[in-house]
This record gives sequence, C-alpha cells and structure tokens, in this order.
Amino acid sequence: MSQSIGKCLLPMLLKKRKWTQVDLEAVTGIHRNQLSEYINNKRTMSLKNARIIANALRCHIDDLYDWKV
Repeated sequence: MSQSIGKCLLPMLLKKRKWTQVDLEAVTGIHRNQLSEYINNKRTMSLKNARIIANALRCHIDDLYDWKV
C-alpha cells in the first residue's frame, strides 16, 4: 500500500498546546521561517526535523502530516 504526505498538521498541534511558531522555534531551534514553510506546505520536513518537532510537541512523527493512502 502506497502512502504520500498530505497537509501539514502543525497548526492544529500548536493550537492544541497553545503554542506559537515562535514558541516552537525556541524549543526546537528550527527557524520560524522554515516552520512557516512546513505549515504552508511549501516544504516537507526532513526526518531529523520531524523527529525534533514531534519530540517537542510530544506526539508521533506520523501526527505531523495528514497521510494519503
């Protein structure tokens, strides 16, 4: 079964934690311009950054995107 990456779910995850992109930048060290590119689906996270973000948000890497089957 083939899967592809869909919409980035960072906005929902940030809202759930009551965090802003600036908060996530402070915790992860990933610049908010790059985070914005992820959120606006202009760029896909590297595995390394996905892991850093997932750890910061206390979620699974799979929770960062909507997956299309």
